[in-house]
Amino acid sequence: MEKGKIEEVIEKQVLTVAQAVEDKIDEEIAALDRLDSDDLEALRERRLQQMKKMAEKRSRWISLGHSQYSEIPSEKDFFSVVKASERVVCHFYRENWPCKVMDKHLSLLAQQHIETRFVKLNAEKSPFLAEKLKIVVLPTLAVIKNAKVDNYVVGFDELGGTDEFSTEELEERLAKAQVIFLEGESSLNHARSGAQTKRSVRQSTREDSSDSE
Repeated sequence: MEKGKIEEVIEKQVLTVAQAVEDKIDEEIAALDRLDSDDLEALRERRLQQMKKMAEKRSRWISLGHSQYSEIPSEKDFFSVVKASERVVCHFYRENWPCKVMDKHLSLLAQQHIETRFVKLNAEKSPFLAEKLKIVVLPTLAVIKNAKVDNYVVGFDELGGTDEFSTEELEERLAKAQVIFLEGESSLNHARSGAQTKRSVRQSTREDSSDSE
C-alpha cells in the first residue's frame, strides 16, 4: 500500500475514534442537562454519604494502627490484631539482614496502603504460631484476611530471588494476593498465585487446646 493511502487510512481511523469520544461526551452532557434540581441534590447527597463513610473507615483504620508498621509484642496480641482488621500483612522475622530489607519495604507500604494493617512478629519468640502456621524460612509474610491466613510470601523467591527487589515489586505481589488495593481500585480480580490451604487462627487455637487435653 502506498504511503499516501496508509496515511489516509490512519487519518480516517483517528477521526472515527475522535467522533466516538465526542459523541460519548455529548451524551453525558445531555444526561446532565436532563437532571432537575432534585436529581442533582440526590447525587450530591449520595456523594457526601460515600465521602462520610470513607472518612469513618479511615478514622477507624488509623485508630487500629493502620498507616504504621509496628511490632506485635507477643503471640497473644497477634490474635487480637488479626481479628480487629479485615486485612493484615504479618512479617515473621528474626534479627538478620534479609528481614531488615523486608522491614524497609513494609514500612513504606504501611504508609501507602492505609486499608491494610502491617505488623511484624519475632518468629523465634513465637514458637506456637511458627509451628501452627508452618513458618520455616525467614522472612515470611503471612497474608491474613478475615482472621484467616490466605497466602504467604516466603523469602525473596517471588521477588526476583535477591534482596535488591523494589517496593513496587512487593506491592504488586501483595496486590495479587488481594490484601492491598492499588490506586483507584476497591477490589482486585487478579487470580491468586500459589494456592495455599487456608488455616483459621481461631481453628489453630482450638486444635492446640485439643492436643493439650
